[in-house]
Amino acid sequence: MESKEIKTFSWKAQVIKHKGQNRIAVYFEMIPELVQRLKKIFGARWSASLKTWHLPDTPDNRIRFKIESDENKLSGKTEDIHQFTLWLQSKRYGNNTVKTYVNALKTFLTFFQHKSISEINNNDVIVFNNDFLLKNGLSSSYQNQVVNALKLFFKTQSSIRIDANLIHRPKNEKLLPNVLSKEEVKLILNAPRNVKHKAMLCLIYSCGLRRSELLNLKIIHVDSKRKLLIIKQSKGKKDRVVPLSERIILQLQDYYRVYRPKEWLFEGQNKIEQYSERSLGNVLTQALVVAKIKKPVTLHWLRHSYATHLLENGTDLRYIQEILGHSSSKTTEIYTHVSTKSLQNIKSPFDDLDI
Repeated sequence: MESKEIKTFSWKAQVIKHKGQNRIAVYFEMIPELVQRLKKIFGARWSASLKTWHLPDTPDNRIRFKIESDENKLSGKTEDIHQFTLWLQSKRYGNNTVKTYVNALKTFLTFFQHKSISEINNNDVIVFNNDFLLKNGLSSSYQNQVVNALKLFFKTQSSIRIDANLIHRPKNEKLLPNVLSKEEVKLILNAPRNVKHKAMLCLIYSCGLRRSELLNLKIIHVDSKRKLLIIKQSKGKKDRVVPLSERIILQLQDYYRVYRPKEWLFEGQNKIEQYSERSLGNVLTQALVVAKIKKPVTLHWLRHSYATHLLENGTDLRYIQEILGHSSSKTTEIYTHVSTKSLQNIKSPFDDLDI
């Protein structure tokens, strides 16, 4: 389907993120003739939630619908972005943080592709928030990432019209952590037949680990004699130690006898590389299928569940804060809102009614 075929119709196309993939959304008046033409394009699908047709984000489709590449849109700004990347790295920001901030900056600068960096002002940030973030239903946490990126980026720039200190943050959302019951956790951890896959999921739950913390573990970080796990340079560049249960130590020993890792505790297919994030995600996905759990569980749910179950078992919040590596006690206190121990002791007045 060539773009010249639909010149008589009013349409708009843009690259969107849908179910974790880049897609090209095509917005137009629902004319049967045009719908039929779209259907003939490989990979074309209708989205009930987006209420639009969307296609694979391929070079051919970008040309077909006259969508400029991000590189073209950022023409003249790539060197500034490169220098910002180097600045973040020199400040020793983590690789994931650098990637997140640079991508957020690219999204912002692409939105203002026809403006030079020196012309962007604080009002443009408000326009971006309303016409891009809110219009596309993006979360306040993503908006916070953009704010962090912009504040750092514009502080490194000279001859600018924007005041980085006046870039405002979104109002904090008061979201509760997602928590699984102990029965659900048991089903998930018992699901893998592969001893390596089971050890990874069990270690995340038994120590309340973040995904990156598990993948960055080395054999030398397991102190089975002292029953401690050493976590190096985690979030905020902090080291900490967490207790290892007797059962997880035995499980790790069983795993070691089978796989004999050399350096990384959990190696990838290439023995010199650590296990990948994507493969670890697939391990959880497969476990959920076997366990027949339909909830949109992520690896972080296991960490949240560990903290909540500790609290319900009577563990002091100060120890939980230390184990999880939280800088502020306020972060840890959120688990008091999802703990069911106290709530279950409350008797509802409804039970007193003779109905």
